[in-house]
Amino acid sequence: MKLQRMNRRALTLGALAVSGALALTACGSDDTGSSSNSSSSSSATAAAGSIKCDDAKGQLLADGSSAQKNAIDAWVKNFTQACSGVQVNYKGSGSGAGVTAFTQGQVAFAGSDSALKPEEVTASKSVCSGGQGIDLPMVAGPIAVAYNVSGVDDLVLDASTIAKIFDGKITNWNDAAIKKLNPSAKLPDLKIQPYHRSDESGTTDNFTKYLIAAAPSDWKYSGGKAWQAKGGQSAAGSSGVAQGVKQTNGAIGYMELSYAKDGLGVVSINTGASAPVKASSEGATKAVAAAQVVGTGSDLSLKLDYTTKADGAYPITLVTYEIACDKGNKAATLPATKAFLTYIASTEGQGILSGIDYAPIPDAIISKVRTTIDGLS
Repeated sequence: MKLQRMNRRALTLGALAVSGALALTACGSDDTGSSSNSSSSSSATAAAGSIKCDDAKGQLLADGSSAQKNAIDAWVKNFTQACSGVQVNYKGSGSGAGVTAFTQGQVAFAGSDSALKPEEVTASKSVCSGGQGIDLPMVAGPIAVAYNVSGVDDLVLDASTIAKIFDGKITNWNDAAIKKLNPSAKLPDLKIQPYHRSDESGTTDNFTKYLIAAAPSDWKYSGGKAWQAKGGQSAAGSSGVAQGVKQTNGAIGYMELSYAKDGLGVVSINTGASAPVKASSEGATKAVAAAQVVGTGSDLSLKLDYTTKADGAYPITLVTYEIACDKGNKAATLPATKAFLTYIASTEGQGILSGIDYAPIPDAIISKVRTTIDGLS
């Protein structure tokens, strides 16, 4: 019996020793794991940790620009991790649909790649009690001219050539105008299939503003959210245009850079700078930095220079605005609206943009946005 008691005691001490060793190992694993987290995970955690939820709660409905949809998705993920009491539902139906939903009081805020027109500001006053809708520049991004031409990995175009392609004046990839810009490329005898947006789109508005400004003799249309040129293929949303180009050899289309993935080529633009400019977040930020604030009061709408020849400045750049009431926001959604907009305008919120093919708003402008958001009522 004594021997049995000694054996049981030895087994117990052995189990405790193993348990202690495992516990120490587990502690060591936690330390190692936390120190070896990827930078993206660390930045996401840091961003979430700095988010102020305040009294935000409930469902926040928003709609608009599909151009910023990928950015909104990333922001929503971080924000809702920190503010579990808020559900953000952003549809991304297009800038035109978003502005309409806002002026009809269906959403708390809208995203638009074009600033509000005077008649839209007037319409917003019916839902912004004692106030009106204002434009808050929140995310910038290059509009890529993406193409799918077998055997052509690098392509340079200028404004005139792009205008003629999308207006049906240049119809074949071995056209002399394209050859002149790409003397070393093996351009095929292949029909060009231009794709444009079928829905009202701020991307279309900004793309055609570029053509109007940089190729006025070749693009005679007035511009706007609706596509005006005849012919070509059409698709809904930036994702639809990207998919159409991806599936069609000989196709070309315009879309935000974040959609120009998976085998699509991206045109470099001959702007007259020392070298053709590639679509990039850095190039877009450089272009926006030269923009002028033309809005009045708390409105911060911008005027871009689509004819820039500055080295590295990408000319086909859009700015997406979040549109909200300066005064008269609904009491039920105001806390969540301010909390979400405050986060996406913050250093942390803007900091994730370059990593997902968008461009942050330059400091001189985004600082004004933060002040304006703080005063929303």
